[in-house]
Formats: sequence, C-alpha cells, structure tokens
Amino acid sequence: MQKTPQSVGIVSAQRAQFDTPLTCQSGFVLSRYELVYETYGMLNADKSNAILICHALSGHHHVAGYYADAPKNIGWWDNMIGPGKPLDTDKFFIIGLNNLGGCHGSTGPSSINPATNKPYGASFPVITVEDWVESQARLADKLGIKQFAAICGGSLGGMQAMQWSLSYPERVRHVLTIASAPRLTAENIAFNDVARNAILTDPDFYGGDFYEHGVVPRRGLRLARMLGHITYLSDDAMADKFGRSLRSGKLSYNYDIEFEIESYLRYQGDKFAAYFDANTYLLMTKALDYFDPAREYNDNLDRAFAGAKADFLVISFSTDWRFSPERSRAIVSALLHNRRNVSYAEIASDHGHDSFLMQHDHYHRVMQAYLDNIASEFTS
Repeated sequence: MQKTPQSVGIVSAQRAQFDTPLTCQSGFVLSRYELVYETYGMLNADKSNAILICHALSGHHHVAGYYADAPKNIGWWDNMIGPGKPLDTDKFFIIGLNNLGGCHGSTGPSSINPATNKPYGASFPVITVEDWVESQARLADKLGIKQFAAICGGSLGGMQAMQWSLSYPERVRHVLTIASAPRLTAENIAFNDVARNAILTDPDFYGGDFYEHGVVPRRGLRLARMLGHITYLSDDAMADKFGRSLRSGKLSYNYDIEFEIESYLRYQGDKFAAYFDANTYLLMTKALDYFDPAREYNDNLDRAFAGAKADFLVISFSTDWRFSPERSRAIVSALLHNRRNVSYAEIASDHGHDSFLMQHDHYHRVMQAYLDNIASEFTS
C-alpha cells in the first residue's frame, strides 16, 4: 500500500566548522570556514543510505520541512522530500547544505574575515564547483559518510552532482542531474554577465565592500533577478500566466508598470534584493560560467567522464531553453560512450527551467522509480 506523502515537519539547521585550510581553484586559501546544513531522515547502521542535495544559484540548506518559529518558511524542494515522496525520508538520510560563498549561514562574503574582523566583501575568493565538491566531501567526512547512495541536484546543483562523479568517483553510487548542462553556452554566459554588470555598476556596490557603508546594491540585485527570472520561465508559461494583461485595464502612456508581467518581475526583483547578498550572486554566476569538465580534455566530454563510476539519472524539460534537453543529451552521450549505466527522461512541461522545482506527476514518478531502485540496494 502506497504511503500518503507527508512533510518532514519541523527542522533545524546545523553548523559544521572546519579548521583545515581549503585551497581553492583560484589559489586562495580559506584558513577556516563553516557550512550550515540540514538533515532529514535517519542514517542507517552502515551509513549507506545518504543522499546529498546540491542547491542551485539562489538555493540554500533549507530543502524540506519548516521551522518551528517560521511555519511558512517551507524548504525549496519540499514537494520532493519527505515520507512517501520521491526522496523518501523513511528510506534515505538526506543532507542539504548552503555552499561556501553563500549568504544563508555558511562562510561567504558577508562573513567576518578573522584576519581583519571585518566582512570579507570583495576579498572573498571566486569559488568553483570543484571547490564546493571538496568542501562537501569534508562535510561527509565529518558525518562519517564514506560513500553516498546518491548525489542529486538541479541546474547548478546538477553540475555539482556531476563533478562529484569526477572528483570522487568512489564516493558516489548514483548521480541525479536535473535540468543541467556539461557547461554553459555563450548565450548563458552572456546573460550572467549582464546580470553581474547590473550589480557591479550599482553606485551602492562599492566594489563589493558595501557592508562597511551600511547600504545594499538593491537596484543592481533587482535588475539581475528580473533578468534571471525571465530565463527561468518559458514563453508559454508567461503567456498563460500573464499574457498581455494590463493592470488597470487600459494603457497609461507612461513608463510606470502597465503590464502584469512587469508587475510580477518587479515584485520578484524586490523580494530577492531584500534577502540575497550581491557578492554571493556574483560568485554563484561565476561558478556557473567556469564549470566545464571537458576543458582539460580538449573539449572532449567523452574523455572528461572516463573516470566516472556512478550510475546516472539525467532529466531535462521540453521548454527549458536555458538548459535545453540537447545539453542533457550531450551528458547522456558521453556517459554511454564510457559504458556507464544511464537513464534519461525528457519531461514535457510548460514551466521552463523552473520545472525541476515544480510538482509534476511524470517528473516525480520518474524520480520515485529511480530512487526506489536505489533504496532496494540497501533494504533488500
């Protein structure tokens, strides 16, 4: 009998401190740092049921459940994680964390630099996907997890999951990469650059050291989010939700908000600028730009995946034009070339890139079936 999906309920964040220096890909050495994370479910006796969730650009450690003092603050992937859900917490021990450089508790640009007793600001290093995987592996060490049952992520999170299979092939049995790509296209890099320039040219940015001036580059953040949000949606989704509807029902012949889509984008921009850190946004988009495992192999993705040992589930969405199905199929092709076990699903969805966050029956059934097979490895 199938269980009725439920919430994991009240959750709380945990903090791990690391005193062993981390040498970043840039050469910068972080002498010490902290990672904030949450866990859901129970780790089994041989610690074989752990799944790491890697977050996307604006994500964080609060992946499922809610806080006792903030019941409306529900985890960003709550529809996927919990008893009876695809990532079933009755079967798996699930970890969500806020990456280095983040602005939700882990060490990042707004954190205090112990060498100066001031926020890192502009001195915080550019972080890469490889750096994140290294820090995540250290968290796994601290939790006593030698090998993950799976590592899972969408978009930028999918890139981290892929990198795990390359950096630590013996430490992950399954990789679930969703709405992702083996590297960004020139168009995607261009979008990121425009978004970064909106922040960099904001007078309140102060070269990244705006904390000391008691201001926030809200205008830049707002514009960056508005631009980004357009790329996360599909034309069909925007047409269905907003069309050309006017707020007042008639044209105003000025430059104020007239169309409902304008109102929506400005709302999203204002909301984002109220809680997200500008330096973190710059770091996250740069990590996206830099990810390219084939670079060291003369752009040969087949060779880049030669060392991978995990089995893969790759999922794309039909209307995702920012991380198109073609990009996912390139991952599948490289894996098949290396005789890896890989399952691929291309889901018909109207929600564009944001589809990986949505409640979608076909998508969730694919995830459920694959994850049930993973669970059978340690429950049979």
